[in-house]
Amino acid sequence: MKYLIVTGMSGAGKTSAIHALEDAGYFCVDNLPPELIPKTIALWEKDPPGQNNYAFGVDIRGRHYFKSLNKLLSADSGKDCRVLFMDCRDEELIRRFQMTRREHPLQMRGGKLRRVQDALLEERELLMPLRAEADYVIDTTETNVWQARHEIQMLFGGSGRGFLPIQIISFGYSRGIPMDCDLVFDVRFLPNPYYLPELRDFSGLDEPVQEYVMRDGNGEAFLQKTGDLLTSLIPLYRKEGKMQLTVGIGCTGGRHRSVAIAEKLGAHLSGIYSDEAVNVIHRDMQETHKPTA
Repeated sequence: MKYLIVTGMSGAGKTSAIHALEDAGYFCVDNLPPELIPKTIALWEKDPPGQNNYAFGVDIRGRHYFKSLNKLLSADSGKDCRVLFMDCRDEELIRRFQMTRREHPLQMRGGKLRRVQDALLEERELLMPLRAEADYVIDTTETNVWQARHEIQMLFGGSGRGFLPIQIISFGYSRGIPMDCDLVFDVRFLPNPYYLPELRDFSGLDEPVQEYVMRDGNGEAFLQKTGDLLTSLIPLYRKEGKMQLTVGIGCTGGRHRSVAIAEKLGAHLSGIYSDEAVNVIHRDMQETHKPTA
């Protein structure tokens, strides 16, 4: 098992780092008192949660227990434990605290609120030994949250999957657009099988409906152009740190045209990436329908 201690200056991005590590496949526990970390590790080694990488978020609020943390980081502990330190220049940290209007954990002293500058100075002195022990230091002074996230993904293995999961959802506009869609395509320009009594009881999963929807050539053109668009966007989304792409395909009722196109688009993308990377969901198609004869 590998363990990572995530610490650093308040406001430098520790919480965002924990979230990025979770997306990279780490089992993360934030704000656990350092005194309890060895006990938690002992519990995991006795009864593993099923993962190999674990991370603990530690900040200045646990400073009274830093001695136990030093023992864990020592070579005598026998643990593969490393430290990621999130840092940032004081002037930028001050700006962030002013912008968020949050109080620094060390800002209150003797019942009085002191300057953020003084709290940061004390915090930096207290964390100096941890920073000296750090295996990785990320300075977020000149970076935004997405750039820092990308750097963490580069250091600790990206999403852990090696691909960007793509979810394709067919739906009916009569029931509203799915809220989690990143991209939405309207296929109500295609021939509608609903108006043919012999096709109405079928769905877009059935071959007669698929043939009818694709008969005028516009469906094939749409699939080709949409496939080209998605394959050009997917690497850019991955580079930006996106963890999942959700594509909505809509028609009027969500039973015929959108289902047929979603199935074909899913098959197209699966041929480029893998079946593991692509998942097709039919939100509004009834679970039971007349099967193809």
